[in-house]
Amino acid sequence: MANTNAFIDALKESLTAASASPAHDEVGVVLEAGDGIARISGLRGAAASEMLAFETGKEEVLGVVLNLEEDTVGCMILGDFHLISEGMTVRRLGRILDVSVGDALIGRVVDPLGHPLDGKGKIVSSAMYPIEKIAPGVMSREPVNQPLQTGIKAIDAMIPIGRGQRELIIGDRQTGKTALVIDAIINQRPRKGPGETPRQEAPVICIYVAIGQKESKIARIVGKLQEAGAMEYTIVVLAGVSQPAALSYLAPYAGVSMAEYFMDQGKDVLIVYDDLSKHAVAYRQLSLLLRRPPGREAYPGDIFYLHSRLLERAARRSKEFGGGSITALPIIETQAGDVSAYVPTNVISINDGQIYLESDLFYQGVRPALNVGLSVSRVGSSAQTKAMKKVAGRLRLELAQYRELAAFAQFGSDLDESTKKVLERGKRITEILKQPQYQPRPMEEQVVMLYAALQGLIDDIDPETLSSFEEKVLRYLRSEKPGVLAALRAQGEFTPEIEAELAAAVKDCKTF
Repeated sequence: MANTNAFIDALKESLTAASASPAHDEVGVVLEAGDGIARISGLRGAAASEMLAFETGKEEVLGVVLNLEEDTVGCMILGDFHLISEGMTVRRLGRILDVSVGDALIGRVVDPLGHPLDGKGKIVSSAMYPIEKIAPGVMSREPVNQPLQTGIKAIDAMIPIGRGQRELIIGDRQTGKTALVIDAIINQRPRKGPGETPRQEAPVICIYVAIGQKESKIARIVGKLQEAGAMEYTIVVLAGVSQPAALSYLAPYAGVSMAEYFMDQGKDVLIVYDDLSKHAVAYRQLSLLLRRPPGREAYPGDIFYLHSRLLERAARRSKEFGGGSITALPIIETQAGDVSAYVPTNVISINDGQIYLESDLFYQGVRPALNVGLSVSRVGSSAQTKAMKKVAGRLRLELAQYRELAAFAQFGSDLDESTKKVLERGKRITEILKQPQYQPRPMEEQVVMLYAALQGLIDDIDPETLSSFEEKVLRYLRSEKPGVLAALRAQGEFTPEIEAELAAAVKDCKTF
């Protein structure tokens, strides 16, 4: 009995000593290093996603644990991996990888660790959030029924996006995917200009995550956002193509952690991942270097979980849980329009719909190059105003009829009057849906011209001149009848008075 008590006392002392000893006292040794990863012996108490510090003698280089094996630990290196060599000492930092979050990040360009890249000085963050976090549960969520306007007529009318939704943007390279999301970010700015109806709601915080992108491209995007006044509510998280693959892997998780801070404050956030194809490639590179078993297309077996645990963090919280929302717009780049490839099909199945941009339409001058047949929003009209619902239902039907008849009409010249009418109406709707880049429109201006097209008010206007006629009608309404636009925005639906005023405005514009 005495021996048993002595053993228990000794065990308690050893456990107390172990708990009193900080984690960073535990050190290991680098066995091999290169290409952004390191294999380390020791560190038996290390945890997944725990931060490590490499003592290089010049500067401290950080790493993150990815592999936990029987005798070794595999980690990715977040700094200059050329400074890491065999036999180097590594110590645990005793904390899971986190990133700085807070209002101080708004208007800044940062790396995935929260360090500034824009030369505007140090960022003093208000809190630190872990990179990896469990998504909000079902009971804390609310149905997606509040619209998030992109300012793009074709999207807001036929593929509506709601706050808290995950809507994939997919297409080949150079089809306008990034242009679409930049317009959506610009459209969130408070409207203060002459003739613009001021926004009544708080602006949506926007986070643009650039994964493996050229720094010159991001510099142009930031310049355009500054020019449009959108950087006042935007954070740019940049993992450049010249930076290690580890940062490209961490970038979207860092971005959504920053978004969760604002969601916890009850605010609405729009986050863009540009693009998840490069994110998957970066993860594949790290996994193969760490000798994880390759699967289809050499991707590791958990490639689906990589993106599902990221996109599940987009949500709209109920009022009991603080409100707020995160709307995610992930981007996937396809090869020759192949949406059935491994990563595209994975991401399509995770999202609440997709916006498919087609190369052929893009080269025909249809911008945005939206393929109406393959694009869908699983939230649907729940995230639309009544005014938009009124025009949206008929719009998709008219376009589908036009596309079908146009394919047959090119083989024959003898068409009946009803077919000609459908074709002529379809041409005008297609022209109305075309929209220049960096010119998003508020909801009330979108529905004006869509309503005019569907009611046949512009059937006698030459399709070639519709763009200039649209500008004429909107200028006339802003200057002569601003109450019509204000009423549409305030009420969100058409009334007989508004319809009569619109018909009169279109008729007046035809006469001068």
